[in-house]
Amino acid sequence: MLFNSIHYILFLPVVVLLYYLLAAKYRWILIFVASCYFYMAFMPKYILVLFFIIIIDYLAALTIEQVKGRLKLFYLVASLSSNIVLLAFFKYFGFLNDNLEFVFSLFGKDYHRINMEFILPIGLSFHTFQSMSYTIEVYRGRQKAETHLGYFANYVLFFPQMVAGPIERYASLGKELKEIHYPKYQNFADGLKLIVFGLFVKMTIADNLAPFVNEVYSDPYKYSSVEVLSAIFAFSFQIYADFFGYSSIALGSAKMLGITIMDNFKTPYLAKSVTEFWTRWHISLSTWFRDYLYISIGGNRVHTLRWAFNIMLVFMVSGLWHGASWMFVVWGALHGLTLLAERFFSSLFKFEIKQGWSFINVMLCFKTFVITSFIWIFFRAENLETAKGIIKSIVYWRGSVNISGDVLVLILIATGVVLLDMFYYNSRFELKLNQRKPLIRWAVYALLIFCLLALSGTKKFAFIYFQF
Repeated sequence: MLFNSIHYILFLPVVVLLYYLLAAKYRWILIFVASCYFYMAFMPKYILVLFFIIIIDYLAALTIEQVKGRLKLFYLVASLSSNIVLLAFFKYFGFLNDNLEFVFSLFGKDYHRINMEFILPIGLSFHTFQSMSYTIEVYRGRQKAETHLGYFANYVLFFPQMVAGPIERYASLGKELKEIHYPKYQNFADGLKLIVFGLFVKMTIADNLAPFVNEVYSDPYKYSSVEVLSAIFAFSFQIYADFFGYSSIALGSAKMLGITIMDNFKTPYLAKSVTEFWTRWHISLSTWFRDYLYISIGGNRVHTLRWAFNIMLVFMVSGLWHGASWMFVVWGALHGLTLLAERFFSSLFKFEIKQGWSFINVMLCFKTFVITSFIWIFFRAENLETAKGIIKSIVYWRGSVNISGDVLVLILIATGVVLLDMFYYNSRFELKLNQRKPLIRWAVYALLIFCLLALSGTKKFAFIYFQF
């Protein structure tokens, strides 16, 4: 079920009420049943895929802890391979088919395509990565294997973050799921604030930008350069509001159960470099790749050329994680190249970045936003032709510089998002709001609810990261 649906608005209070009515030792059963129901509202049969992941990694971790030597590595590889093969089968089977067909055609050979069509289980990339982190940590001796199958299942299935993250570690989420939580007013209040705020960000910002972005990206040649440029920047705000909105609702939903999950965003568009951007955007994925891929292949403890290779590999794999398309790989590669360029120029021109919103800092943030916005083209465009059309519209300027209604709406939304991010910079919305006087807080609540009722997009869009 979608967070922005009546179904979820009815579902969450029931789960919260039952959670606190039940004895602590039975709460894991409620979380398990509720999480299964939540997922099965999308596609019931694919819950079996998640059960397969749970059983494989649960047994593998127990075995890894009991054996020694090469057997530990064998069972780790078996566990990781099971997850990767499962992910590859559902997510990359068609992609592999297409590329094999292309390679065969280069040599004048016929490729007998294997036609199999199925729907990608929602959030499969998140499930597999979260579960893999657990077995890796057990292998490294940093995590004790969980003997209670129910608690481990809830770690993989926990409904607030099961379909689009954050990608949690068992050391944090597993501990939270086991603790005895008592009903607290502050948890309910903060959770509700985060949920309303997340719905506001998703439904009044992301969903209002989506139709304009979709229209321009469907045929960029129909629009003037001003409109195409506006769509480029509009998508930056759309995907941020969409994913950040989901993450806020996830945080709030977990908070109402007394459970704390990690922040996945920290005002990324206020980053002063693309390197800093990746410490603020999709933090759980960035840290996953850092801890389990980047460091494993040498990280920055190697010579310069090997370090550059490590950076490029991590970002290209990260791109492929997002989707079965070379467009995503290009998107990741461009981010990798940008990080390398930043490191090179920073070694040539060293200057101290001071705190605060000085003119230089504002310009640095604007520079980062522009760079990431243009790289987003390859994330959003369905194919290379569309991306070329978008870029050509900017390089070969066409049309008048008239400001249309859509562009004015974008400017208004962009200004609002930036001011909002500056308000809770390096903090979180509800934490900053709690510091204000009651009159101001209630005025903000009223404004958010009014915007949800009056300004929500006329069409409901699924969360973008559900497809990953």
